[in-house]
Amino acid sequence: MRAQPDSVDQIIDSWAQVSPALDVSAMHVFGRLHRAYLLYRQEITALFEEMGTSTSGFEVLAALRRQPDQRAAAGQLAQSTLVTTGGLTLRVRRLEAEGLVSRSRDTRDNRVVYVQLTAKGRQVVDRVAEAHFANLGHLLDQMSATERTSLAKGLNKLEQSIRKAVPDAQVREA
Repeated sequence: MRAQPDSVDQIIDSWAQVSPALDVSAMHVFGRLHRAYLLYRQEITALFEEMGTSTSGFEVLAALRRQPDQRAAAGQLAQSTLVTTGGLTLRVRRLEAEGLVSRSRDTRDNRVVYVQLTAKGRQVVDRVAEAHFANLGHLLDQMSATERTSLAKGLNKLEQSIRKAVPDAQVREA
């Protein structure tokens, strides 16, 4: 079954008209990847807002939930959420104001701040995670298990290709 032409095909065709020698074949991958990402972000943002949180709030709560004691040093949390420590501080303040996390200083090193999930925070993250992962599954409903596996492997290979082409590339907050 052949895929229907889309706006990426139109862009590629337009380039072929104005500059036939220009190799725009990478747009087949990156154009679709970008459009899929925008649709994905739009969908998850809407779900998180509907559930009373945000993408960034969920990222912090989920990172804490994955910790064995649901607690992490702020620096460690910043790394696992791919944000700066300043950006993390703002997120944690909001979550703390909502009663979802608490902060405490290390008793031996006052510079170290720990962020801990509260009982209310755990209830929220568990509820949101259940809806979020069900939603992600729904977004893949039109793909077979084999297609999902193949796509995941291909995306992993794409990331490795980019990392090899740009060795110093770092993932940063969108």
